[in-house]
Amino acid sequence: MSYEQFRPTSFRILPPVVKNLLILNGLFYLATMVLETQYQFDLSKTLGLHFFLSERFRPYQLVTYMFMHGSFMHLFFNMFALWMFGNILENYWGPKRFLTYYVITGIGAGLIQMLVTYFRLNSLYSQISPDDLNKIITQGSEILDQGKNWIDVAGEINILLNTSTIGASGAVFGILLAFGMLFPNTLLYVYFAIPIKAKWFVIIYGAAELFSGIANNPNDNVAHFAHLGGMLFGFILIKYWQKKRSRTF
Repeated sequence: MSYEQFRPTSFRILPPVVKNLLILNGLFYLATMVLETQYQFDLSKTLGLHFFLSERFRPYQLVTYMFMHGSFMHLFFNMFALWMFGNILENYWGPKRFLTYYVITGIGAGLIQMLVTYFRLNSLYSQISPDDLNKIITQGSEILDQGKNWIDVAGEINILLNTSTIGASGAVFGILLAFGMLFPNTLLYVYFAIPIKAKWFVIIYGAAELFSGIANNPNDNVAHFAHLGGMLFGFILIKYWQKKRSRTF
């Protein structure tokens, strides 16, 4: 994917916030690999975002989960998108506003993911006895640590309660949304060959995420609603800034 039609008057190919986010994400990934291979310690269980009713949930995870990635390809594609679209937005907005936007959309993505998890759990609780639910709450994380899980509804509840959400994708989708809103007619080249305007690319991508999230494939480990949450918070924040600016003038 490439872009054209945007020519800022002063452009830095690697502005400071994007550069430091790339470095931090890389360092967190290296730390995760070293701790896992050398000390059998899974850093994502500490810094990944757990559901707020999980025993492993900590408030700081709403920020730290954005720096955790499950594989090199997960990291690579998120960082590529961060650089590709983020450098334009940071040059356009400036470092302070870009960082504010990145953090808020990332946190917003995590909140939406937990909200969706809350509704999914409520729909499952009626299918299990109170005693079994208490067993999941108190023992579920240990069961998962052993590489085991319950079957059927109990296993699904345990995964929702005691597995973590990781990755910068929510904030990256917020960045993608901002690019589509601010530079809607900029041409993007999908697979470096197929031209599409940014606004249509964002709409199609968002619709695909919504469809995938509603489909709720149990074998799909992608947090689709976190992606949509990043876009939602990004839309609200951009509209707020635009409204505030119009009032100022």
